[in-house]
Amino acid sequence: MNVGVAHSEVNPNTRVMNSRGMWLTYALGVGMLHIVLLSIPFFSVSVAWTLTNVIHNLGMYVFLHAVKGTPFETPDQGKARLLTHWEQLDYGVQFTSSRKFFTISPIILQGCHQLSLLPFCLAGTFWQVSTQSMIQHTLSSTQPLF
Repeated sequence: MNVGVAHSEVNPNTRVMNSRGMWLTYALGVGMLHIVLLSIPFFSVSVAWTLTNVIHNLGMYVFLHAVKGTPFETPDQGKARLLTHWEQLDYGVQFTSSRKFFTISPIILQGCHQLSLLPFCLAGTFWQVSTQSMIQHTLSSTQPLF
């Protein structure tokens, strides 16, 4: 990193999710969260998967949809201050690879959760909590209709 050199992006928040290794880092972070939860002795596998889904979806909801603005000084006269990270992602262009990745990731986590719950008879409660969290996170990423 060169100190004192300006970046070429008007808003670096728009391209950070497409940078090298970001998706791998994201997947490894979710995997590490799950391993940490599995290492807690009194958590069963189904509890660990449920907590992984809920923590992931809550964290991504806050990071992508609740927090507005950008941590960078942008020359856009304050336009980025009014937008969430999801709205800034890829300059607001729909159906890009990073938007698809962040839309499908909670669905994939939910599928992993479903596979882990097959042998358990108490799957109903865990499944309901995890599915509700996934639906709320996935539907919050859609643009408003008005």
